[in-house]
Amino acid sequence: MTKKEQNLKIAKPETAAGGVRSLTNAAQHIWHKSDMLTGIKAVKSMNKIGGFDCPGCAWPTAPEEALAVEICENGIKALAEEITTGHANSEFFAAHSLQELQQMDDYHLGMAGRLTEPMIIRAGDTHYQAISWNDAFDLIASELSTLEDKEQAAFYTSGRTSNEAAFLYQLMVRMYGTNNLPDSADLCHEASGIALSETIGVGKGTVTVNDFSKADAIFIFGQNPGSNHPRMLKALQKAAANGCKIVSINPLIEAGLMRFKNPQHLSGIIGNGSALSDLLLQVKINGDMALISAMIKMVFEIAESRPQVINQQFIDEATQGFAAFKDSIVQLDLNELIAASGVEEKLIREAAEIFCNSKRVIACWAMGLTQHHDGVATIQQLVNLLLLGGHVGREGAGVCPVRGHSNVQGDKTMGITENPPAYLLKNLSEKFNFSAPTKVGMDTISVINGLNAGTMKILVALGGNLLMASPDTHNTARALQNAELTVHIATKLNHTHLYPGKVSLILPCLARSEKDYQKSGEQLVTVENSMGIVHRSSGVLEPCSDKLLSEVAIVANLATRLLPNSPVNWLELVDDYASIRDLISDVIPGFQDFNHKINSDGWFYLYNAVRDERKFVTKTGKANFTPHTVSNRELAADEFLLMTTRSHDQFNTTVSGMNDRYRGIKGGRMILFMNPEDIKDNGLSDGAEVTVSNAKYPDMQLSNLRIVSYDIPRKCLASYFPEANVLIPLDSLDMRSRTPTSKSIVVKIS
Repeated sequence: MTKKEQNLKIAKPETAAGGVRSLTNAAQHIWHKSDMLTGIKAVKSMNKIGGFDCPGCAWPTAPEEALAVEICENGIKALAEEITTGHANSEFFAAHSLQELQQMDDYHLGMAGRLTEPMIIRAGDTHYQAISWNDAFDLIASELSTLEDKEQAAFYTSGRTSNEAAFLYQLMVRMYGTNNLPDSADLCHEASGIALSETIGVGKGTVTVNDFSKADAIFIFGQNPGSNHPRMLKALQKAAANGCKIVSINPLIEAGLMRFKNPQHLSGIIGNGSALSDLLLQVKINGDMALISAMIKMVFEIAESRPQVINQQFIDEATQGFAAFKDSIVQLDLNELIAASGVEEKLIREAAEIFCNSKRVIACWAMGLTQHHDGVATIQQLVNLLLLGGHVGREGAGVCPVRGHSNVQGDKTMGITENPPAYLLKNLSEKFNFSAPTKVGMDTISVINGLNAGTMKILVALGGNLLMASPDTHNTARALQNAELTVHIATKLNHTHLYPGKVSLILPCLARSEKDYQKSGEQLVTVENSMGIVHRSSGVLEPCSDKLLSEVAIVANLATRLLPNSPVNWLELVDDYASIRDLISDVIPGFQDFNHKINSDGWFYLYNAVRDERKFVTKTGKANFTPHTVSNRELAADEFLLMTTRSHDQFNTTVSGMNDRYRGIKGGRMILFMNPEDIKDNGLSDGAEVTVSNAKYPDMQLSNLRIVSYDIPRKCLASYFPEANVLIPLDSLDMRSRTPTSKSIVVKIS
């Protein structure tokens, strides 16, 4: 056992999320990392109109709830990370060499605290050293300006970036001359955007929070809301109280899918809470496509005696491709689908009956659907199921891809993409009098491969932790070190900063909870959540350092030096962010009267053609049924299928603690969840330490994993992200979206 795992303890998994422990645990994180007065002030303003948006997940606050308490345990943990009293300043870096920092795990590196001043490290240096802002901006602009080809630079973005910063960033990059704008969505929900754009014409969700209380059935695929989107549990609790049937499909039976003890209600403190799922389907890893296809076959069977379960009028009037889709389903063998799903036939039939008995159905999913070889195809098959009942474009029904970071949706809307829509390039070119580049840029995986090959020279990252978010950690680290220049705009130190290029800069920025002072006064920014609500965010705390700049200011200062002949007065835009929102109004559809809407109500819904008009803006002008084949992955006797997962003390790559309370894990992360029968059949034992290796690339290994006997399907394994990323090859991608298959890796145990 490695030293950090010596205190590892395993207990029985919990059967309900929330409760009084969620309150005490959240308070402990504030207490240990900040001070209670600062924490209370910040918490009282989080997710409030006039306050700041939670720096955690993208689950929306319903506008009518913005005056109520709309927080959760993991949101408070994310807040504690940015209001920490710890500072990673020049004294910290002088005391810790790069080599020392590389040896720290994610948790202890995060405990170093907030970045407070610009830092630089050059080839041959052992320590980061302080640098002035002016010198940093001049250096970056000089390196970018002297590249032989502007396609040798990439500009990555994390989902925490505000709309205002993202808009300026993509404008700067396109004026510079490239569409190399990869982002964190490439690694998670890119499959959702592609699948939905092709089928219903909108690459995002089509429901609101209020639709949950009007639904007759909610199907949740590949998601653990109890840990990753805790505020979603309130919507599910309300839906269940209204009689909605909830069906959860996941390889792990998570506490947050079973019951919810709402800590804001007395019944959640002293009672048993509310049951959530009426039906739990423990699907095999990557068995969702087979399960959905089996359900569709059963719906067609049921429709033979109850034809009303299929909305034929909607299909005839609003869809295209039904005949070909139905024929593809007829060709599938039901028994093979059931076997491939890993779920008993009677349970699948029960799910199909719930679907057929429901007039309004919502389908939710997260990365349990997207991070597979067939991620796009699986989501499109799920859309096919919804189209059978006409469950799109009306109240209480639709698609709900549940996004991760708080503004990952908004960044896409602002133009953070390597493959921009034609209207965006046209609008940018006309508004700013330049010819926006039309060549499709490079996605995240392509950038990593390009850095490794030496064809990419510079990486600028507006937030994020690219190294730990990406597959194949060792190769990704080598890619970063192969760069001529790496630039990281961040609030806290992370491992990506510790594998520098020949020159590397860390530029510290304001956190979401901090006040942003500019010439015209305190500024607000905006974000867009998973359901298309754009709302304001204003920090309430003083900045932790007087050397911090906002994301907007950093981008504008760099653009001023990089593009001296630009028609844009970048620094003037920094004086008052309202001027940036005026530009957004002129360029991005749906943002007309942006400032008026934000200043009057604090929020507004973006237009959504499917949700608002039941209009499908596809090539056919209709919703498209898409036929797909279903493949069953055959594993050798010594092979297993592994998925990565997050712990409860974790948000994306940020590890805020060493526990996974709901799964019974305390004091460690080097865990391999394994079926007890598989443990026995393979001559292993609960608690044994093993090495897991990629079946195709045996040199890709993760050692010192402790086996934990767990309720998981046969031949399936789970281990924590990002530690298990070392097992995921850079070439293991969804066939359409190029999303890494982090939930679907064939491995062996030794």
